[in-house]
Amino acid sequence: MADKYQNSQYYSYMAKKNVRKIVIGIILLAAVLTSAKTVGPEEEGVVIMLGKYNRTVTPGLNFIVPFGIERMFKIPVQRQLKQEFGFRTADPGVRTRYAEEDYKDESLMLTGDLNLADVEWVVQYRIVDSYNYLFRVREAEDALHDMSEAAMRKIIGDRTVNEVLTLGRQEVATEVEILLQKLCDEYENGIRIDQVVLQDVNPPETVKPAFNEVNEARQERETFINRAQADYNRIIPRARGEAREMIQQAEGYAMARVNRAEGQAARFTALFDEYVNAPEVTKTRLYYEILERILPEINHKVIIDENSTNVLPLLNLDGKGITIGRENDPNENQ
Repeated sequence: MADKYQNSQYYSYMAKKNVRKIVIGIILLAAVLTSAKTVGPEEEGVVIMLGKYNRTVTPGLNFIVPFGIERMFKIPVQRQLKQEFGFRTADPGVRTRYAEEDYKDESLMLTGDLNLADVEWVVQYRIVDSYNYLFRVREAEDALHDMSEAAMRKIIGDRTVNEVLTLGRQEVATEVEILLQKLCDEYENGIRIDQVVLQDVNPPETVKPAFNEVNEARQERETFINRAQADYNRIIPRARGEAREMIQQAEGYAMARVNRAEGQAARFTALFDEYVNAPEVTKTRLYYEILERILPEINHKVIIDENSTNVLPLLNLDGKGITIGRENDPNENQ
């Protein structure tokens, strides 16, 4: 009986000893598992001790106080993040599908001219201050979502539906980005806005046919305006060129007439001066000059003696219609 009692005590002692070892091993394993933390290359770790900020660690293997005394939050500070509004991307990297049915409350907005527009957009951002991101604003992601929606509704509310649907889309995105970054700076949430992209802007489904008709009419109007502008650009410069050419021709003609008149006046003055100095010589020279100008234009010429009384045609000597003759002297016939 004594041996059995001793054996039972021995086994009990060994069991207790093994249990201690197992418990100690579990405790050590839990300590290792809860103290060793790996921070990725695009992240940084924010360590909190008993709910209070303690330190920020860099990428790599790091250790914290185990058993929940210290906790680590991994913040992707080097990664570009995004939030989607009016839709959600399903199965990213495999096949992009858009789930839009449950997010109409986000995208349906009232424009400045009291029309409705279905606006879908994406906000791309980065976390630049992990401390502010965790401690300045509660639930920073949700707060950013609400700020983005408020900024978009404000900017859309200052625009007409035509601006939102057509030419003003890029301006809307830029103003939303500026306003959203201003809000982030005011809230000190540690977020920097990289870009705001308007994914799709459409009228609501119930009024889309009417909007399509308006767009078609607007496109036809633009087509007619472009055609008229093309005709204007083709006709007006040509008309201006023709008018300029006519003006230049008229100016040239006027200058030629004036110069010719001045030349003739100067020639007449010179002839008059010569006539005053030598009247007979000047008259004879003018007579010869007139004959030189007139005779080549006459086909048939008759040259007679100015003292004769009858015309006597003689032989055509040169064969060019020139007849040389003289009038008979009455004394000669006697």
